[in-house]
Amino acid sequence: MAKRLLLILMLFVIADAYFFQAFTTIIHTPFLHKIYWYLDVLLLIGVFTLIFLRQQGKDIQRLAAGLVTSFLIVFIPKLPAFPILLAEDLVRLLQGFPPRSIYISEFVLALALLIVLIIVFGLTRGRHLYRVREEVLSFPDLPDAFDGFKITQISDIHSGSLSDVYGVRKGIALANAQDSDLLLFTGDLVNNKAAEMESWISDFTSLKAPFGKFSVLGNHDYGDYTHWDSAELKASNLIRLKEIHREMGFKLLMNESIAIQKNGASIALIGVENWGKGGFHQYGDLSKATSDLATDSFNILMSHDPSHWDHVTLDHEKHVHLTLAGHTHGMQFGIELFGFKWSPIQYFYEQWAGLYQKKGKYLYVNRGFGYHGLKGRIGIWPEITVITLKKSIS
Repeated sequence: MAKRLLLILMLFVIADAYFFQAFTTIIHTPFLHKIYWYLDVLLLIGVFTLIFLRQQGKDIQRLAAGLVTSFLIVFIPKLPAFPILLAEDLVRLLQGFPPRSIYISEFVLALALLIVLIIVFGLTRGRHLYRVREEVLSFPDLPDAFDGFKITQISDIHSGSLSDVYGVRKGIALANAQDSDLLLFTGDLVNNKAAEMESWISDFTSLKAPFGKFSVLGNHDYGDYTHWDSAELKASNLIRLKEIHREMGFKLLMNESIAIQKNGASIALIGVENWGKGGFHQYGDLSKATSDLATDSFNILMSHDPSHWDHVTLDHEKHVHLTLAGHTHGMQFGIELFGFKWSPIQYFYEQWAGLYQKKGKYLYVNRGFGYHGLKGRIGIWPEITVITLKKSIS
């Protein structure tokens, strides 16, 4: 992590130095030049302050959210300037280094302004720009009664970050409009505390599905990322959070499975507690959750963190046909256009958004309903997933 942070800071300094050249080519006011560097210095001081406070065990979530937003606005628009101005320098080198082209510098500044506008849109409108993503998955051993069975998945509500009631209700209405048979929530109901969800209970209670609503816990639901005055308070918070799931009409699955029955046939829905790589708690117990399942049952797993799929699920003795996860949010920042997708989160998680297939098994990673850290979404929009199960001819 330290090496990655150092690399990002080095890239920041280099890109900033190049962008400043374009800035001074167009803007000749010394006072504005000083303001430019003052803002950069303040941002770097904030980064090092954040690192120091984290090492001291302080609550840094608000500071981190503000810094992430500031870093995006200050740094990301400057990044495209680096290759453009570097290419110009190669041409200038052959020409004896004449002054920079005003036109290229104007283009770089205009591009940066456009990127700033995109970021501002993501921080305001993007947080509730819900997208329905549909997949049709075929299985030869799917019970005939479940041919055409529809599942709606939402994930990562992060109620402690939500503020726009009408925006949230738009997402809930969109989820209900899919008319799915089953509704599944794959964890992170809150940021830290159950109290964050109290005012949203009635809204999320309105989610409907004829075959029921089921859920699992995510890493944020355990209250591990905030200070508690006692272990008892932390434990009671988790108890209350479980009660909220029940009050909203969700059956919370804690390392257990349940049969979904239709016309005399059934499929197994499995839910495990959070299990994650890289320092995240590994409370999930897939063996316990599947201990009572028949070897030939059709199995769908809810597991918040997609890393559980690679590290545990793929090679588990019980065949899990489909795993539904969330957790990554697609980092709430990236590009998804015409089938191409990119986000910095892909350097941390191999499976980070959308559908994946290995060894005859599927994983779907939902991009999240809410947001956390970054107060919005840029390019990676909030998601409602609809998966239709189909019977294929073997």
